[in-house]
Amino acid sequence: MFDSIRNHSKILMGLLFLLVIPSFVLFGIDSYSRFSDQGEPVAKVGGNKITQGEWDAAHQREVERIRVSVPNLDPKQLDSAEARYATLERMVNDRVISEAATKQLLITSDQRLARYLQQDPTIAGLRGSDGKLDMERYRQLAASQGMTPEMFEAKVRNDLSAQQVLAGLRDSAFASQRQTDTALDAYLQRREIQIQKWSPADFAAKVEVADADLEKFYQAQAERFRSVESADIEYLVLDTAALQKSINLAEQDLKTYYEQNVQRLAGQEQRRASHILITAAKDAPAGDRLKARAKADELLAVVRKNPKTFAEVARKNSQDTGSATKGGDLDFFARGAMVKPFEEATFALQKGDISDVVESDFGFHIIQLTDIKAPKTPSFEAMRPQLEADLRKQQAQRQFSEQAETFSNSVYEQADSFKPIAERLKLNVQQAQGLTRLPAAGAQGLLANPKLLQAVFAEDAVNKRRNTAAVEVSPNTLVSARVVAYRPAAVRPFAEVKEEVRRQFVQERSAQLAKEEGQAKLALWKEQPSQGQFGSSVTVSRDQAQAQPQALLDAVLRADPAHLPAVVGVDLGAQGYVLARVNKLVPRDASSAQQVAQSRLQLSELWGQAETQSYLTHLKQQLKAEILIQKPQTKGAETSGKR
Repeated sequence: MFDSIRNHSKILMGLLFLLVIPSFVLFGIDSYSRFSDQGEPVAKVGGNKITQGEWDAAHQREVERIRVSVPNLDPKQLDSAEARYATLERMVNDRVISEAATKQLLITSDQRLARYLQQDPTIAGLRGSDGKLDMERYRQLAASQGMTPEMFEAKVRNDLSAQQVLAGLRDSAFASQRQTDTALDAYLQRREIQIQKWSPADFAAKVEVADADLEKFYQAQAERFRSVESADIEYLVLDTAALQKSINLAEQDLKTYYEQNVQRLAGQEQRRASHILITAAKDAPAGDRLKARAKADELLAVVRKNPKTFAEVARKNSQDTGSATKGGDLDFFARGAMVKPFEEATFALQKGDISDVVESDFGFHIIQLTDIKAPKTPSFEAMRPQLEADLRKQQAQRQFSEQAETFSNSVYEQADSFKPIAERLKLNVQQAQGLTRLPAAGAQGLLANPKLLQAVFAEDAVNKRRNTAAVEVSPNTLVSARVVAYRPAAVRPFAEVKEEVRRQFVQERSAQLAKEEGQAKLALWKEQPSQGQFGSSVTVSRDQAQAQPQALLDAVLRADPAHLPAVVGVDLGAQGYVLARVNKLVPRDASSAQQVAQSRLQLSELWGQAETQSYLTHLKQQLKAEILIQKPQTKGAETSGKR
């Protein structure tokens, strides 16, 4: 079907034109807007609905945001039912808060919006040296989020209004010292324990392994031995680096470029000057500035009469503390290093000349030009390597700009082969084997780019072997790939994974034997406490785990303090089984005044978060917020143990 559309696109466009335009006339654009509100509602907040299309778009934006910050995360995890539902919950929360802000008349003024945007570090980075906002970059920032500048500012305004709904509640939370002490005493309670552990490695030699057991284990745990889907591809790269290699430079072009840029390539002329400064701020009273000028005129007459005394006069009279001790010497500098009046006067002098009095924002200067360092003009041959590199780079950039659209269109329009576009643009078709959805750890380069890998493993690319769309993997680099061989994830044959099956079987059986031994000892030592054999005592708490596993820490802290000593058992899975005897409670160390204050602050923050969540729940009920789809069931990890 899609092949037919590709081949008859012009005819189809004509038919659509004939059908669509009259319908706009008859029914109006508004009916099309309503028609475009696609998808069934998935949630409601008050009388407003969240549609499937809105949910999909929001989740896609969330996926893109996470992929940028965590490039190596498995894309399948981002598109799981749980992840999608979490996005929907956030959308509902945002809608509830926005509705509440509207009902409570919480409005963000233009002044507050402007002040926020001025302080935002992202936007501050878009300002030039003159402090003005680069509007083109600002539009690009908004466009990267799928918005115009007006839409972006409306979103920020809405967010600022919404923040007011919960900010007061969150910031007003307060925990008394008694509440803090009670909470921390419970949370940071310390307990003295002794442990005994049974490691699976100690039971590995006792595991009997038969082929029948291995095959049975393999059948029951087949998903563990599934291969990772992979693909062999051919791909085409359009980038400035490749284009540079194909560029032939004419000798005359090099010479012309040299002549046009010889001054720039040679560098700037530098001048060395000394000065005498009589300071006078530009906003100083007129009388003070006149006195400073008179003083400068007096010193000018002295050094004009005897130029050799310039350094001595500068040391005694110059008010520039940085240069006065050096006889006014400012060392070499090029244009752009000094304020404009000073620069213009200096570069108008001949070596040894002394200027008239020069006025600047700092005051009044007398300048003596002491040396001139003219740039050395490099020869054409000496500059040839740099000239060639510069010209190749410029021409490659120009070619890339001209060819990028052609490349993007061609890999789509001629989607079953790279040969036509490769020949047209003189590009090499490259190959790569064994690509997977996730790049190998530490992998770099374009074949590790998440966007490209997502395109390669898209359904259309895998099933129809079509070229992917052109993917921008880095500035001035476009890549299109085509799957030539695809290997889906599949359970590998038993013969191929037999040794891996054996290793896992022994590992699991050893862990089971360790668990059985530990549970047997748990029952015995509970009945006969005197038989218990534990190691040396150690004091643990939530903030001082002493390298103990979290599951063990949770178990010993759950033990009833009214019935100590007590013995608890914890299954650590592949790490074995552990018994712990909880002997007694250990008082906490006295906290310093600073620690007490910090603890109260942290508890207040937690209290504020709890109050905020409670208020948000109330708002949802008040605004009749409802998610219309069933929440996916999350499979939690199971940890067994006996006390």
